[in-house]
Amino acid sequence: MHEDNCVRRSFCMEAAAKRIEDYGFIGNMRTAALIDRDAAIEWLCMPRFDSDACCAALLGERSNGYWQIAPRGQVISRSRRYRGETLVLETLFETDSGCAAVIDFMPLSREGEARVELMRIVEGREGRVDMECNALFRFDYGDVTPLLREDRHGVSAIAGADALRLCSPASMRCDEDTVHATFNVAAGERVPFTLTWHASFQPAPEPRDALLLLGEVERWWSEWSGRCEVDEAFREPVVRSLITLKALTDDQTGGMVAAASCSLPESIDGELNWDYRYAWLRDSTFTLYALLTCGYRDEACAWRQWLLRVAAGEPGKLQPIYGIAGERRVDERTLDWLAGFNGCRPVRIGNGAYRQLQLDMHGEVMDGLHVSRMEGVEPDADLWRVQYRLAKYVEAHWQQPGAGLWELRGPQRHYTHSKVMSWVAIDRAIKGVENFGLEGELEPWKRLRQRIHDDVCTHGFNRARNSFVQHYDSDELDASLLLMPLVGFLPASDPRIEATVEAIQRELMHDGFIYRFVSDAKRHDLTEGEGAFLVCCFWLVDVLLLQQRRDEARALFDKLLSVRNDLGLLSEEYHPVQRCLLGNFPQAFSHVGLVNSAHNFSDASRGHKPPPARARQSN
Repeated sequence: MHEDNCVRRSFCMEAAAKRIEDYGFIGNMRTAALIDRDAAIEWLCMPRFDSDACCAALLGERSNGYWQIAPRGQVISRSRRYRGETLVLETLFETDSGCAAVIDFMPLSREGEARVELMRIVEGREGRVDMECNALFRFDYGDVTPLLREDRHGVSAIAGADALRLCSPASMRCDEDTVHATFNVAAGERVPFTLTWHASFQPAPEPRDALLLLGEVERWWSEWSGRCEVDEAFREPVVRSLITLKALTDDQTGGMVAAASCSLPESIDGELNWDYRYAWLRDSTFTLYALLTCGYRDEACAWRQWLLRVAAGEPGKLQPIYGIAGERRVDERTLDWLAGFNGCRPVRIGNGAYRQLQLDMHGEVMDGLHVSRMEGVEPDADLWRVQYRLAKYVEAHWQQPGAGLWELRGPQRHYTHSKVMSWVAIDRAIKGVENFGLEGELEPWKRLRQRIHDDVCTHGFNRARNSFVQHYDSDELDASLLLMPLVGFLPASDPRIEATVEAIQRELMHDGFIYRFVSDAKRHDLTEGEGAFLVCCFWLVDVLLLQQRRDEARALFDKLLSVRNDLGLLSEEYHPVQRCLLGNFPQAFSHVGLVNSAHNFSDASRGHKPPPARARQSN
């Protein structure tokens, strides 16, 4: 046992171990790349977020694919930053002979264009620096070695249906299965590299001017970020989070992916490794709140159209997870040839949770569409027809057990949060009729709303422990109970809510960080296994604000900001003992929590009540 614990502790603490916070993120709203502090691309999927990776070293070894541009000699220091309020990443290297920067970005794809590109520009800053480019591409998540071809334009890598073209004015050569280039840059000089994906059965597109596109991309992101409506005191973390959320939104379909990565471990023992490169209805509606409160309505309209497409047909066929374009099947499998992040296996792609019955998601969807109406987004009659059918589905099925918010792969249960969100679904349907004159069954829905409310208060509240509990006939706590006042189910001042919050802080909190629930692995040590769930921590911030505990809320919010990496990015979880990020990265859920909590502080400072963004949806 002692030896096993030592192995687990090495996950974040050994010098040779990878750290999730060491990665930066770039994207073009169709796909993304993760880049480490040494300017090595270790995760790259083309042409979509959920495509097979052609650089998969993140989840294995460098032999599974990477692309690095760095100085050839010893590096004295390195630093990195995003260039202003953009998604252009700059890594600066200092050597004995001078300084050089590697500037990474992905040009935005033009409408109707299949081209997907990643561009890297090496820029001399001081003196003269000898640089080296090494690229080893592997298709099918590091398993398939492509055929390399050199020509006067650059190097092509081809395997099956996929092809990559790497172009640069630097002289490149192929050494077995690796592309090499050595060159130097003096102050003021720039050497571009362009990697383009295209279908292998089609001609490679002509490379575009990376230097010209750099300015275009910077202007686009700066203009988009400039439209953000947020108090200046919170601008930096909120804008970085919004840029991340925007980059995780597909510009063709309107689908919002939960994260850019797959199988980054949630637990130190490495078994909780899931693929998050898909669109969760729940996560998408949370993202919708964050974007709308900051003034971004185009994204809301695009997502509503995405939802209309995926919800077409029977509401009973609604899934918790879809592909980016609304694909219904995202079957799960393991990749045995990948060693996993720091050896954490198995590596999974796809996500079998799409088959689960998660009764809370209907409430999330109804809530998201309700808030879009409240924010003045143009009404859509087709969407109300979808909502009406969803309300009727909830009316018939709210008493069923399900998998719940956390997608647990055990027995189905009557999760309290799922019942609360069924109440939300009916409550928002009622408000659609009352506030917007939409056609519905007002009186029957009002009776049903009260019936669900009574049922939750009777069966979801454990009088012996004086707290709401995870599921009926249980005495276990769950951080999702923090959402009860935020969705308007009960006021934060209700004694039952106050007692529940106190219990969560007492039993699910370590050093200010909230865990989802007490799993079997955590019976003796709350910090064993998976980390604290960051969005739950932001929910606690919101509840504390509702309870007028502003100083506590601000102290926790500042602590959460402090665990972002140096680029302002968050993963799904944080381990407060080993002090490292865990889970897929960057995680939309976590950044949504940050944005909403920042707005809640702004509302509270203006005297608005209730402050939390989600609570105002019950008005």
